[in-house]
Amino acid sequence: MRVLLLLSAVVGLLLVAGQAAGFIQPGPQRVEIRIHYSHFTPSAISVPHGVPVTFVLINQDPIDHEWLLGDAAFQERHRKGTEPHHAGTPNEVSIGPLSTVETTITFGSPQTLQYICHLPGHEEYGMVGTLTVS
Repeated sequence: MRVLLLLSAVVGLLLVAGQAAGFIQPGPQRVEIRIHYSHFTPSAISVPHGVPVTFVLINQDPIDHEWLLGDAAFQERHRKGTEPHHAGTPNEVSIGPLSTVETTITFGSPQTLQYICHLPGHEEYGMVGTLTVS
């Protein structure tokens, strides 16, 4: 039994060391983002590039929200846009009241993006978050 525990610990340390050195890439990631009182929690997230990241968007409010992930130019286009509903694009998601939606994205390179709800008044109220891809 001790040998198995020791072997498991050594394998675990080797995996962590391999990931830190860049030899072993991390597996798929899941990130939960809760929406409550028209705010995203957490409002800052870091994820690795090159692996699938599934965002679990949980709307705890009794109203619609959206999660639009992109750079400054993307956000500016959506700020002025008129799309009432988002579907079919992983970084543009509409979330109904009291519901959960999942979307999966693989980021090709390190970057910093924002996620914002552009429904009228929501961004001004504070529905803004930052995603850092390392």
